[in-house]
Amino acid sequence: MMETVRPAFKRILLKLSGEALMGDMDYGIDPAYIRQMALDVKAVSDIGVEVAMVIGGGNIFRGAGLAEAGMDRVTGDHMGMLATVINCLSMQDAIENTGAYCRVMSALPINNVCEDYIRRRAVRHLEKGRIVLFAAGTGNPFFTTDSAASLRAIEVGADVMIKGTKVDGIYDKDPMKHDDAKRYEHISFDEAIAQKLGVMDTTAVVLCRDNQLPVKVFNMNQHGDLMRLVMGENVGTTVS
Repeated sequence: MMETVRPAFKRILLKLSGEALMGDMDYGIDPAYIRQMALDVKAVSDIGVEVAMVIGGGNIFRGAGLAEAGMDRVTGDHMGMLATVINCLSMQDAIENTGAYCRVMSALPINNVCEDYIRRRAVRHLEKGRIVLFAAGTGNPFFTTDSAASLRAIEVGADVMIKGTKVDGIYDKDPMKHDDAKRYEHISFDEAIAQKLGVMDTTAVVLCRDNQLPVKVFNMNQHGDLMRLVMGENVGTTVS
């Protein structure tokens, strides 16, 4: 009898940047890209992996950028949180169009649009095989969606936090600008902080380190890499 290959993780949190949803566009949401991402996520969910997601809002607004331009930082961050709700609703629609069940849970109460974030309810959704999107960051200004992703992953007991980027892992310098950039297969949290590699903000990295939550960084534009990663193949960079 052939042995069935099991996924390496039971429950994952996938973090995507808002900029990723733009695809090849300069602004907003690329329907073709978001549909492909939805299909990749559904494929992972179909093999029994419980999937939670956090999506940034940088394709619409960045609170920090608005603050630099003179806007009140708290106001800017609240606008950024609302941008993540827009992204999560668009991703929910794309996921549901694939035939999967999906829920959006917001850290800011917007009851007419989506559910409030309640940890026990979120865990119950995951246990029932629903894909859960966590919107509006932590609900607090001055915290990035990376920090929100780390926090939610720890709260719902995810086995790993998977961060999708435009490159296939963490490099010692920007591979888009330097041909001699070297990719790490594995790096420690302390090294990532000390070398200022910029894979996530320091608050997010420290949260993961202190709660022994491993982070995997991969290229989300490589179709099939998410499945390979979840099945335990050596994809991207591991931070642990």
